[in-house]
Amino acid sequence: MTTFAATVHGCDELDRDALAAWGERFGASLAVPALVTLTGDLGAGKTTIAQAICRGLGVTEPVTSPTFALVHQYRGTKGMVFHLDLYRIGSPHELANIGWDDILGANAVVLVEWPERAGATLPPPDHRLALAHLESAPDRRRLAW
Repeated sequence: MTTFAATVHGCDELDRDALAAWGERFGASLAVPALVTLTGDLGAGKTTIAQAICRGLGVTEPVTSPTFALVHQYRGTKGMVFHLDLYRIGSPHELANIGWDDILGANAVVLVEWPERAGATLPPPDHRLALAHLESAPDRRRLAW
């Protein structure tokens, strides 16, 4: 079992259930406020781990991909959670339209998929999670943090 307080960086190869369990433990360990970036190719599991992190934060409502809405907001037992998917952002200047500065300034957990789309407007995250497909095991993902 991974302990997040003692681990600065790590890497695991996980199936979907193990990835979800990891995300729930990670979410339960998060201190608010926190900025968490989620990187990886399409279908790598960014939304899956975001859903699990939200469960770990005590969010009980369904967590869905904000691909078209760009931002979803949830209330967990630890406070507010903002889940952003910046895939459809054409330029960091568009972030003003979604309340980017207010979201980053909130006393909340902010989960950002496709953070590279934010460019220089993204402050250094508290946690970086990177997911990758494994060619040798299509049902597993490499998670690095």
